Amino acid sequence: MPMHSDEWKLDNPVWYSLERTQAAFAIPEEGAVFYHPDFCPFGAFMDGQDSSAAMERYARLCDSFFMVGEEPRYDRAKFTQRDLICDQMLYSVPVQQEITADITELGDAHAEDLFKLVTTGLPGYFREKTRLLGHYYGIYENGELLSVCGERMIMPGFTEVSAVVTHPAHTGKGYSGQLMAHCTQQILKAGQVPYLHVAEVNERAIRVYERAGFRFRRKMNFRHFTPRV
Repeated sequence: MPMHSDEWKLDNPVWYSLERTQAAFAIPEEGAVFYHPDFCPFGAFMDGQDSSAAMERYARLCDSFFMVGEEPRYDRAKFTQRDLICDQMLYSVPVQQEITADITELGDAHAEDLFKLVTTGLPGYFREKTRLLGHYYGIYENGELLSVCGERMIMPGFTEVSAVVTHPAHTGKGYSGQLMAHCTQQILKAGQVPYLHVAEVNERAIRVYERAGFRFRRKMNFRHFTPRV
């Protein structure tokens, strides 16, 4: 697939998602912007100015949060920082994936099941309202939600695939690959390009995403900040 003219905006996905498409979820600050923590504990900065005051105000709303992308300038005496290095991957190679599972678009009736499964597999990122940022899909069997996949950060031209989680007792059945294919197809139909983030040490997930047509674009640091007591 050809390079998108606005691909450079993926270097700061929080900023450009909250600038327009997801502005309704934004808490704007001078030189910084954050998702409302009920939806996603992510923030970003733009102009290189000191972000300490903005980060301190946001920290009053949540126990901890992530600054995504370049390192902000802040008062190191007031926060502890832990780095989570991720591979940012962009959908680049069209792939034909057979979908045999019965895939359900998840709505209000599935909210409790979705939250329980994602927070079990990926604790610390997903909030009860995160599902409202985009579309989410799942595979049920005998009334139990076994696997999910959805959308999180969305900007003009690009939609992030996120929350790719399968119940530990049901891995190896191809559910994640089928959900990835379905989610990717829906994003492409909407005229968007799918992208995602995955911890650089998660080699198994990276292989799944490569089979789904995603290729490495760049490293991204999700800096986890906790206020010092």
